[in-house]
Amino acid sequence: MFDQVLGLPAHALIVHAAVIFVPLLAALSIAYAALPRLRHKLDWALVATAVVALAAAFAAKESGEALEARMFQGHPSDAIEVHSGFADILVPVTALLTVASLLMVWLTRARRAPEGGRSRAVALVVSAVAVILAVVVGYYVVRTGHTGATAVWGG
Repeated sequence: MFDQVLGLPAHALIVHAAVIFVPLLAALSIAYAALPRLRHKLDWALVATAVVALAAAFAAKESGEALEARMFQGHPSDAIEVHSGFADILVPVTALLTVASLLMVWLTRARRAPEGGRSRAVALVVSAVAVILAVVVGYYVVRTGHTGATAVWGG
């Protein structure tokens, strides 16, 4: 399923979605946490991006593993191993950011409701965690992409 699309390696196609949506998730999460006045404009964009980013990161990792298996038959280069190692961290960290972002939106919307009794402290903690995770995700998406490009194109 993750191996080829119309005869092309799926990874080369799918990775572009991860390169776009994972950093976008990080940026929107930080904006949502830091700019309370814009939250009502960002909430659905953040929710949609969180789901798409996680799916893109997962699909990129799975397609990369399929490509690695086909191209290297279990004997990848050191550069591919480094790239794969960063991807192994990026996907779960993106999943954590997805959960934190969705929780951040839920807590914010619950506080706006008339019966919402959610603690401001909990919302602040979740926002802080989301910002930290966004920075970590930003680091790993750059390192994963850079090591992948270096493995393919050299340098």
